[in-house]
Amino acid sequence: MTVAIRPAAPADLPLIARFIRDLAAYEKLAHEVRFDEAKLGEKLFGARPYAEVLIGEIGGEAQGFALFFHNFSTFEGRPGLYLEDLFVRPEARGSGLGKALLAHLAKLCVERDCARLEWSVLDWNTPSIGFYKSLGAKLMDEWTVMRVDGEALIKLASQ
Repeated sequence: MTVAIRPAAPADLPLIARFIRDLAAYEKLAHEVRFDEAKLGEKLFGARPYAEVLIGEIGGEAQGFALFFHNFSTFEGRPGLYLEDLFVRPEARGSGLGKALLAHLAKLCVERDCARLEWSVLDWNTPSIGFYKSLGAKLMDEWTVMRVDGEALIKLASQ
């Protein structure tokens, strides 16, 4: 079967929403999915897109996706790509689709003069960690993710 990667189009919005929900279920985080599909579409395909999506297909059927956006490294003085979500349906794992999605992102990094490709992975997800390491990724043990959201975000914004 042929593996193909293509940019998502607005017509892919229901598919993207399903992939996000499937990823959240896999990560045991389905309870945290709160997006409104119309607003998601606006943020991905509206006048000012905040992120981009790649659709991974096997034999012409969508089997995975990658959602990413640009960040910026002041130390490098160049942009980078941050991979927010990578998901391949369980039945398509081992097909090379995950590697193809990451390779496509790496090519975009090179084409866009990005300094790096980064993402987060849950510490219990040892199959993914092993896969990422096999591609040359390294764990950034010395960094801890911080987040302000919900009421704390509103409170901070009001100060």
